[in-house]
Amino acid sequence: MPHWSEDFSGLSLDDVRRSQSENRAWSKELRLRNVQVVNSRLAKCISMDDYVALRAGVKEDAAECRRRAAVLETQIIRRASAPLVREG
Repeated sequence: MPHWSEDFSGLSLDDVRRSQSENRAWSKELRLRNVQVVNSRLAKCISMDDYVALRAGVKEDAAECRRRAAVLETQIIRRASAPLVREG
């Protein structure tokens, strides 16, 4: 699980978008890991107990990844719709 901070106060829109990109990459890794776990079980390389444990871990990480995606989307919307402050 990548490092995660819920404090977005010091981040720019670009920083939040970068975090969103990292989260998408993590999501892709999780999908690939899930495929590997299923294929390992189908090939009988792992026991059913190991399969269940590994799938539970992947499922938990996927839920966290989706939660982070929702938080990041909210942050992007807030920053994109915030009125620009004029100086001077």
